[in-house]
Amino acid sequence: MSERRRKSSPEARRGKVVALCGGVGGAKLALGLDRVLPAGDLLLVCNTGDDFEHLGLHVSPDLDTVMYTLAGLANPETGWGRRDESWAFMRALEALGGESWFRLGDGDLATHVERTRRLGAGESLTAITAHFARRLGLASALLPMSDAPVRTMVETSEGTLPFQHYFVRLRCGPAVRRIRFDGAESAPPNPALLSALAAADLALVVICPSNPYLSIDPILALPGLRAALADCAAPVVAVSPLIAGKAVKGPAAKIMAELGIPQTQAAIARHYDGLIDGLVLDEADAAEARNLPIPVAVTRTLMQSLDDRVALARRVLEFGIRLDARKGGAR
Repeated sequence: MSERRRKSSPEARRGKVVALCGGVGGAKLALGLDRVLPAGDLLLVCNTGDDFEHLGLHVSPDLDTVMYTLAGLANPETGWGRRDESWAFMRALEALGGESWFRLGDGDLATHVERTRRLGAGESLTAITAHFARRLGLASALLPMSDAPVRTMVETSEGTLPFQHYFVRLRCGPAVRRIRFDGAESAPPNPALLSALAAADLALVVICPSNPYLSIDPILALPGLRAALADCAAPVVAVSPLIAGKAVKGPAAKIMAELGIPQTQAAIARHYDGLIDGLVLDEADAAEARNLPIPVAVTRTLMQSLDDRVALARRVLEFGIRLDARKGGAR
């Protein structure tokens, strides 16, 4: 989309937008927001709880999914990884008997090798991510939630598993008993995120339709982050990841069932209680919307095309404007 078309959108002139995201669902809405807002007005903050060391490399799956999506490089069939990927490395690794359960395409491998090299040279994950974003031509800022390591651990019926072993190697098969975020209590939130939440020109905070338990909760677990969200002057809007009690992609509904949480919009609202000013739901949940205790916007949240992503982004921004007007411009 051209710069001129970006700036023609009236809802895009109100100030900066911060979006918390991770995974394919978060990346889809991130792309819609990126296409609607003027260049430089969107700050995307990504979960790094699912980062891990694999084959000696630092892999940041959520950061890379969002980065590839905004750069037009994401695999359109999976939503993650790179399009038109080749797999010579994996074939050679398998021939040697190496670990092959986590697939690294040749182009994707370059990202992890360069990130690992620069981390080893003392650069921060924030600086490396910003450099990658510039090289790939991203108009929006992309931030890891913290430069300190946080590791999502899933306590399951088969023992405690690092997130990628649960999610990729075992394909979310074991029943979840508890999720914890090792290191979160001592991992400072990214300073740029805290500055953005305290800034006078902040117009809206969006919690993308990412898995609340695996992609958003690691961000919220950082010290002071919940308080910073609760205290920020702009409205905070969450987009539900559920449609008619099911997740579009990923194990959100399965995890909710295993943790004894109803797969309802009311449960999503309770999960973000005290943090959000409004919730965006799909049209399939219009009946439930009437019984929720917070303002609700009902629209199509299923994002199957670029037009869907842009339409949802516009609806979320319009809802944020309406919430801000109801509050007289302040929370």
